[in-house]
Amino acid sequence: MNYLEMFKPKIHKRYLLFLAAFVWTFAGGILLFKGFLFLRINKDFLWLRIFISIIGGLVFYWFLFSKISLKHTIRIINLKNDYPCLFSFFSIKSYILMLIMITSGILLRKSGIISPYYLSMIYLTMGIPLFLSAFRFYNYGIYYGSAGKFRITTNQ
Repeated sequence: MNYLEMFKPKIHKRYLLFLAAFVWTFAGGILLFKGFLFLRINKDFLWLRIFISIIGGLVFYWFLFSKISLKHTIRIINLKNDYPCLFSFFSIKSYILMLIMITSGILLRKSGIISPYYLSMIYLTMGIPLFLSAFRFYNYGIYYGSAGKFRITTNQ
């Protein structure tokens, strides 16, 4: 065994799915929370803005986030090692994308380029699909061991 391998934080794939679910829930929850905080600043057309955000969030979930979360779920379940690294719930490419998205959100909020009126809708629209995508990870984490080891493909 490699000396560095002894210090690598490892977790069973089932719990890695739960960790991924928690991270996606946390990220979605932060965006939803901030979005609702910004909604309170200006209540003009409140229900229309919430409705548009929900529709936008569902569209993003359906066409983008459901595929991304399925891709990550497949990758985790099909990992060769039953105890992969704790941080392998994302690929390197996904960590970079996450860093860019978080930085962009902070810069948009701090710079004032987009008013909180519209930023609330952006945050809600992005928080909804993140939050919904987390349920795929929870589902596969719950049922991971119920039928023995299983592998999934994109045909599901």
